[in-house]
Amino acid sequence: MNVQRNNAVERSSAVIEAKEKIWTKDFVLICLANFFVFLGFQMTLPTIPLFVEYLGGNDQLIGLVVGIFTFSALIMRPFAGHALETKGRRFVFLLGLAIFVISVGSYSFITSIVLLFMMRVIQGIGWGFSTTAAGTIATDIIPASRRGEGMGYYGLSGNLALAFGPSAGLLLAGILSFHHLFLICAALGLASLLFAANITYKKAEKQQMQAQHKWDIYEKSALEPSVLLFFLTVTFGGIASFLPLYAAEKGVSGIQWYFLLYALALMVTRTFAGRLYDKKGHRAVFIPGAALILIAMLLLAWLPNNVVLFAAAILYGLGFGTVQPALQAWSVERAAKNRKGMANATFFAFFDLGVGVGAMIFGQISHWFGYSSIYITAAFSVLVSISFYLYILHRNKKMLKNA
Repeated sequence: MNVQRNNAVERSSAVIEAKEKIWTKDFVLICLANFFVFLGFQMTLPTIPLFVEYLGGNDQLIGLVVGIFTFSALIMRPFAGHALETKGRRFVFLLGLAIFVISVGSYSFITSIVLLFMMRVIQGIGWGFSTTAAGTIATDIIPASRRGEGMGYYGLSGNLALAFGPSAGLLLAGILSFHHLFLICAALGLASLLFAANITYKKAEKQQMQAQHKWDIYEKSALEPSVLLFFLTVTFGGIASFLPLYAAEKGVSGIQWYFLLYALALMVTRTFAGRLYDKKGHRAVFIPGAALILIAMLLLAWLPNNVVLFAAAILYGLGFGTVQPALQAWSVERAAKNRKGMANATFFAFFDLGVGVGAMIFGQISHWFGYSSIYITAAFSVLVSISFYLYILHRNKKMLKNA
């Protein structure tokens, strides 16, 4: 009798373990699809400002070209969120990737900033659809009890792309024409599309979505972590758009190593930050992570040599790698099943908004006050995020007392 009971317990444990498995075929495919589209994107990130300069643009135009992309993606996020629940994950993801491939490939033939500006808008549409879909698909696949850990591993695919993308883009820009560089980036997007086509997708829950209001453009339960993310990703707008130019002005070498060290630090944190969130919640990760980002911004504002540049890269990677997956898991976990897509859309919309606002504002700030002022302003933005988080904790504590 005891033997039978033990066997039953073992079978039950095996079933539970199987249900809680993260590394399934679909999870590997979504990670590969995410890696290749992010690699193509990350290769354009530091080279688009150089391309704008090549076409005759200045710092203000660089900020506009970078910023319009993120605002275009931002506008499309709510539509992507609704389409994920009504049209299905597959349709939205493959459509977004196809638009990304076509738009990035078109950069190879662009000869004016006006045309580049227009195609950046189109790329933003593809990016808004594809990345919102990818995050939602990953959320579908990962077991709920291991969501923080799973999103951390999923984030590693983007981090690996970040480790090699910017450096590879800058390297190729030095030895190839922009024409060939952007064709390579488009080919990487095509590889992502092929992996995405082989994923088994969750079906859309149409009946539940029909009850939603047609002007519904965000998920309320995801707002707080998304706002916190906004003030942190403002800093990324300053790094992605102007750090290569700032380092050159200061005579600091090794900007390619900055992106590599940043990505490696991100990957280190992904191995434990998600599990820490699953066990202890956002209180254990947010303040330490945000503090590291703050220190990194102050180091960049100073930037006397490449040692400080590399230290800032590591601290920024550790900080952002700790905070971002936790905030994404926080955004999704409180949303209803048929609102996971909209929760991800809200989260990424604020991510885009932060990068876009940062790029545009910092373009003006650098024009008026110089590049170092960008990172002083970015440090202030991090302080705003920390202050808002402390307010959330205080308000929640007060609500528990009154309950």
